[in-house]
Amino acid sequence: MQNSFFQKTDLIQIETSPYSFHMITSKLDFWLREIGASEGLLTLLVKHTSASLTIQENADPTVRDDLLTILDELAPETRDYRHNMEGPDDMPAHIKTMLTNTTLSIPVVDGKMDLGTWQGVYLIEHRAHRMNRSIRLFFAGTDA
Repeated sequence: MQNSFFQKTDLIQIETSPYSFHMITSKLDFWLREIGASEGLLTLLVKHTSASLTIQENADPTVRDDLLTILDELAPETRDYRHNMEGPDDMPAHIKTMLTNTTLSIPVVDGKMDLGTWQGVYLIEHRAHRMNRSIRLFFAGTDA
């Protein structure tokens, strides 16, 4: 039997902690199984300008700690930004988002994201507050 081409979209919500990485790999794996994905491309879009997506080290949490530190050094809250109406963490969050990604495209092979051994998919929260973030999922490919 030949696999058929299909597209599927969904929106997931992630409640974040301040200044943090949130692994979403298992949520994405579950969704791909749920829709019956086989081969294709998964595209993600975080629908915010102060949070981002990344594929990064999934074993040693000190990597993520160091990345947060470097992002803080690149876009410190102590700088005198013109855009400051939403608080001192807002403009640095926009800069950090610009330096990272708001979209990711990940190949799907045999129903699973084709990630490397030590790779995980993360939502990065760049704000100093708990937030509820929306991520659009889009799969285009064949079914199982």
